[in-house]
Amino acid sequence: MNISDYKGGVWVFAEQRDGELQKVSLELLGKGKEIAAQLKTQLVAVLLGSDTDELAKELLAYGADKVLVADSKLLGHFTTDGYTKVISKLVDEKKPEVLFIGATFIGRDLGPRLAAKLSTGLTADCTSLDTDPENGNLLATRPAFGGNLMATIVCADHRPQMATVRPGVFSKLEKDTSKVEASKIEKVAFDLTESDIRTKVQEVVKVAKEVEDISEANVIVAGGRGVGSKENFSLLNELAEVLGGTVAASRAAIEKDWIDKDLQVGQTGKTVRPTVYIACGISGAIQHLAGMQDSDYIIAINKDENAPIMAVADLAIVGDLNKVIPELIAQVKTAKN
Repeated sequence: MNISDYKGGVWVFAEQRDGELQKVSLELLGKGKEIAAQLKTQLVAVLLGSDTDELAKELLAYGADKVLVADSKLLGHFTTDGYTKVISKLVDEKKPEVLFIGATFIGRDLGPRLAAKLSTGLTADCTSLDTDPENGNLLATRPAFGGNLMATIVCADHRPQMATVRPGVFSKLEKDTSKVEASKIEKVAFDLTESDIRTKVQEVVKVAKEVEDISEANVIVAGGRGVGSKENFSLLNELAEVLGGTVAASRAAIEKDWIDKDLQVGQTGKTVRPTVYIACGISGAIQHLAGMQDSDYIIAINKDENAPIMAVADLAIVGDLNKVIPELIAQVKTAKN
């Protein structure tokens, strides 16, 4: 492999489901724009699906310099075989330097298969991305050894440099429809038949869960082991309600089945960046901090003044949350009135 041949830009796999772009893809366009600028190259979104014209325009509005579109009924629903064949062929033809994929269920399936097909490396579940100013290599950082340290990984000898990135880590750019130009959308030719796809999607059944997307919340009230019981989460729910926010939890509370797993914050949960994050009875293990440390304002309520969460909090309250939270609720209600 001659890595100097790979000058085809920074690519972002634009994941769509049922004709809707996934938020992580738009977040990756925001970070990809920055990486592309550092490498002095273009940012390219790669979109696979069926009837994708409007989605391609949306990708341009959110920062893509160009959109490569593979449109077919065979690509309407994700299949590992179909998507891998089309994208790997595109990579072989156009030779991008970097390829980013969201660390969703689909991305965690597609990324490793593509990396193996392309004989390159893949850094999974990244929380930070940068480039080496000396040689332009991608610096992909992810938690390692159970989240006890952060490892920066470099793929120096193979291309493209690939990374999957967790949703909520980066911010998407402001939408700018003035950037939408038909000339920036390229419909690519590809060879794909039904026989190439071993898995057939017979039916899509959606299970409705009334669980909020905590990654979109502006105010989060999170509980940990120190909350004490499932019943005590009602206090957190009441505080979240008066603040116009949502409830979340640390891994310890999830493992005790006190709250839905979709509300977990941390290395094995979701990354959040709300304006206000209130940590109740959470000790602050590094795995949890990795998922919320970019919050604008952190309030910690804990009996232990030496808990790690207290060191990162903008406001640390030492006390029993069963006494502190009711008082906080009362004060908020008074202030509102």
